Amino acid sequence: MPSTLAALLFLGLSLSQRTSTQKQTLSKPVIWAKPSFMIPKGTLVIIWCQGTHKAVEYQLHFEGGLSAFKRPESPGMVNRVKFPIPSMTSQTAGQYRCFYRSGELWSEPSDPLDLVVTGLYDTPTLSVQPRPEVTSGENVTFRCRLETATSIFFLLKEGRSSRPQRRDGNIQAEFPMGPVSTAHRGTYRCFGSYNKHTWSFPSEPVKLLVEGDAGDTTFAPTEHTSSGHWDSYMLTTETQFQEDPVLWDHNAQNLLRIGLVFLVLVALVSLLVEDWLQRKKPQDRASRASSQECRRRFRTQRALEE
Repeated sequence: MPSTLAALLFLGLSLSQRTSTQKQTLSKPVIWAKPSFMIPKGTLVIIWCQGTHKAVEYQLHFEGGLSAFKRPESPGMVNRVKFPIPSMTSQTAGQYRCFYRSGELWSEPSDPLDLVVTGLYDTPTLSVQPRPEVTSGENVTFRCRLETATSIFFLLKEGRSSRPQRRDGNIQAEFPMGPVSTAHRGTYRCFGSYNKHTWSFPSEPVKLLVEGDAGDTTFAPTEHTSSGHWDSYMLTTETQFQEDPVLWDHNAQNLLRIGLVFLVLVALVSLLVEDWLQRKKPQDRASRASSQECRRRFRTQRALEE
C-alpha cells in the first residue's frame, strides 16, 4: 500500500514536471514596419517587434546577424519595442527578424520582414494592353519597361491588401492578367530592380477600368487612388496586435497541473477507502465471532444454573 501511494505521487509529479518542461517554449513575436515595407531612399522607417508583457529583452537580426537589441522602457507594462532606421539606404534594405527573451528563455524567430528601398534607379514606364478600359472577362497585359538594364520587375496595385508580382526580364517585363473582373479595378505602378530589396523610382500610375456584369456600366475603380502622392501608394505590413501568447500557455499549463493533481487525489482517496474497507472486514468478522462466543457462553451458563 505505501509503495502504491508513492508510485502515484511520483507519477503525478513526473507528469506535471514534463508538462512544465514542454511548455517552456516561447511563441514567435510579430514584426512589421511603419509606414510601410517599401521606403524611399533617405526616409525614416520604424521596425516594430511585439512579444509578450513578460519579455525583458528584444533583439533585431538583419540578414541572419544581430543588428540591435533593446529592453522595454516599462517591463511588464508593454509588449513591443521599436527599432528606428533614420535614413533608408541600400545597406539597410534586406530581411529582418526579431526575437524576445523572457527569463532565461529566448523565443522562436519572427516571420521574415523584407524591407525594400526605392528611388535607386531611373523611373520605368508602365502601359496596359489592349487598353486601360476593358470589359469583365477580357485579358490584359501590363508592360513595364526601364531603359537602364535591370533583371527584375515588380507590379503592384495600390491598396493595403496588395502584394507585388515579380517577373524577370531584361529592360522589359510583361504581366498578363485575366480574365479580369471588377476586382482588378484599380491603379497600378511598376518598379525595376537588380535584387528584391533595392527598387527603382515608381512608374507613373496606370488606372485599369473594368466594366462590370450586365446592368453595371460603370468603369470607376473600387479603390480611392491618388496619382500625385506616393504616401497613398505605400503599403503597410502592420499586423493586428495579438493577445499575449505566453499568458495563454501559462493558463493551459496551470489547468493541466490542476487536473493532474485532482486525478492523483482521486486515486489516493480511492486507495485509502479500499484499504479502510479491507481492514474493516477482518474486524467485523472478529467482532461477530466475539459476539457469537459471548452468546454461546451466556447460554451455557444459564443452562448450568437451571
